[in-house]
Amino acid sequence: MIASNATWIKRNVPSLKSFGILALSSVLIAAPAFLMIRLLEPGFVLPAFSILLFSDAAIAAIVARAIHVRRNSENVTLWDIAGAFTMMGCAAAIFSEPDQAVRLFEQLVEQHPDTPP
Repeated sequence: MIASNATWIKRNVPSLKSFGILALSSVLIAAPAFLMIRLLEPGFVLPAFSILLFSDAAIAAIVARAIHVRRNSENVTLWDIAGAFTMMGCAAAIFSEPDQAVRLFEQLVEQHPDTPP
């Protein structure tokens, strides 16, 4: 009984590669999110966070495509993480108000005008 239980545990242990991918992506989200919360006005946090999540989802999908990650795997892959980032980005965009997003882009354009005075 104990031997069969030990083999079951060895078969179902998550791989370190999956854990590393998840830890790296968590750090890549947490640091910019913390900076956004500290530096932006409260109304701008959700639109900026949704943009961050969509860009991280795109990066994860590009990297997954470049390293040829299998889409149908039992472990967590970069495709799964890209999908999770996309869903969270959609949720952040839904909960933010449209006028907040417009004000965020207006503020960014005012800070960095393309045309010289």
